[in-house]
Amino acid sequence: MGKVVYLMNVSLDGFVETPDRSLDWATVDDELHTWFNDRTREADVSVYGRRLWAVMAAYWPTGEANPESTETMREYARIWNATPKVVFSHELESVDHGARLVRGDVGEELARLQREFDGEIQVGGPTLAAQFIERGLVDEYQLVVHPVVLGAGTPFFPPGVSRFDLRLIETRAFASGAMFLGYEAVR
Repeated sequence: MGKVVYLMNVSLDGFVETPDRSLDWATVDDELHTWFNDRTREADVSVYGRRLWAVMAAYWPTGEANPESTETMREYARIWNATPKVVFSHELESVDHGARLVRGDVGEELARLQREFDGEIQVGGPTLAAQFIERGLVDEYQLVVHPVVLGAGTPFFPPGVSRFDLRLIETRAFASGAMFLGYEAVR
């Protein structure tokens, strides 16, 4: 069965986006982008909520052809385009770029995905991830903590979530000051 991994950039005070939903606070230099490329390559499928899907689908389908893209960004575009994608949304009517739209219960849909994909199921988007977290469905939490305090915004962990224990399994420091923290859920 596929392992569920929740991976996001996060501020030092625990937010994944500002109150106005900006993501421009994260410093993703070539070193960190290369790391994200490697992480994305490990995914059997990427699972998105509606808002993060909109961000990703606005750039990466044509990212390889964008003259402003670096080689690392072009490589990410190739990886992203080749990775199967699933979008959870009750609002969207359709998705493109090789993605599949699902509308059902997150637990039931995850069970289907775990039967379909043996490897890593990467979940992106804090609203969708909150549903997985609240049901205890996330196997690993991967945070790329940036040296910035936002003060408010959308939290990595949903407010009011019940306590659960984690075990640190990996760390990595980046020259930009960002720090990767990988935790597995203790069951």
